[in-house]
Amino acid sequence: MLFLALTPVVAFAAPYAAYVMDARTGEQLYSQNADTRLHPASLTKMMTLYIAFQAIQRGEITLDSMVTVTSNASAEPPSKLGLKTGQQIKLRYLLRAAAVKSANDAATAIGEAISGSEEAFAVRMNRTAAAMGMTNTTFKNANGLTQEGHLSTARDMSVLGRHVIYDFPQYYNLFSRRTADAGIAEVRHTNRRFLDSYEGADGIKTGFTNAAGFNLVASAQRGQERIIATVFGGTSTAQRNGKIKELMDMGFNRAPANATLQRPQPPSAAPATDPLLVSSNVGPATNGGAGKTVRVSGRVSRSLRPAARPTQAVSAPVQLAVDTDLINSVLAEAVQVAAVAPAAGAIASAPAAPEVVTRISTSGGRHWGVNVGRYNSRYEAEKVLLRVALNEMSTLDGAVRRVTQNARGFDANFMGLTREGADLACRRLQARSQSCFMIGSEG
Repeated sequence: MLFLALTPVVAFAAPYAAYVMDARTGEQLYSQNADTRLHPASLTKMMTLYIAFQAIQRGEITLDSMVTVTSNASAEPPSKLGLKTGQQIKLRYLLRAAAVKSANDAATAIGEAISGSEEAFAVRMNRTAAAMGMTNTTFKNANGLTQEGHLSTARDMSVLGRHVIYDFPQYYNLFSRRTADAGIAEVRHTNRRFLDSYEGADGIKTGFTNAAGFNLVASAQRGQERIIATVFGGTSTAQRNGKIKELMDMGFNRAPANATLQRPQPPSAAPATDPLLVSSNVGPATNGGAGKTVRVSGRVSRSLRPAARPTQAVSAPVQLAVDTDLINSVLAEAVQVAAVAPAAGAIASAPAAPEVVTRISTSGGRHWGVNVGRYNSRYEAEKVLLRVALNEMSTLDGAVRRVTQNARGFDANFMGLTREGADLACRRLQARSQSCFMIGSEG
């Protein structure tokens, strides 16, 4: 005779962890199992989106780049946008689907579009995580579906959430949109209940798998205070949201009313493993968000300074294309500067040298500039000018790179801008934690 056990089914409870952070300073306000390596589920997509924002900033891809969907991406299980193999879709729609709907197929398509394969993208994810100080995180895929070894912690995910907020404020609103146009469908936010029920809530990302339980990294701002709270292993959406609200309330009660904002340092790791790929320190330029990854063609065998450009006024504006030749010319100049520069950090004791203008203005009639810092040596100032010029080609194209020596050091300036252009350049640079202020022309 066959007997059937009528034992009630008990739902599997994933391990629980929680972490609360003062987002302004990164200070821990509460921790429970915060360094235990657990399944992050779709919290993973914060890193996928972070790298996508980074790639856009570096000119590797644009919001309007057409992404061809692979069979690997289209075969991902729900939650998904419903992409078909061979379909082409703009990157902007994939970003919306991944951030708002937490679409697994969209996240995979993003990773493959940027790095060529999900495996290569996971390498970049891990390098970026390490650069952020996420010491207990290992990524194996772009979407967070359960995979052996794909693990993170409540602390690390809070660190990642803080970087998303402060490194890319121009994209952060994606995480609070209740609905979004994803090109082939209108998608709805997976975290609407919390966003609608907690004062000041503006993001950030949910996650769920059977192995992970109900996860959430949440952020809320009230006045000058911003709190990030993270939960791993919730037993239901309602239970998880209730716990997050408790943690948020605790955070706002414990955080000081006044704290100086200390933005996290953006990771400086190169975007790919190719040693010839230009890194973020002297990275590829973007031209209004459009551009391409610039690879140095061959190793530098000699570092001769390019021939001096004419100093007389040009008869007509010259349009400079953002291309490999221009980038390589500037990089060669940087190599020569490094070869002849004095040791960094040494203030020159010799009499002030003439100003060094390292680029001829092609605009004419523009009387504003921006200062991007004061440095201990001419080499340091020129290096910063080169890096900033490459990263902000769209707003600084045509400006004069000028190093001015005074009793307190070497000022790194861009001159020959309109007032509007100088203001825009400073706002874009400040958003990336680069010091910048507007200055008037000496003329």
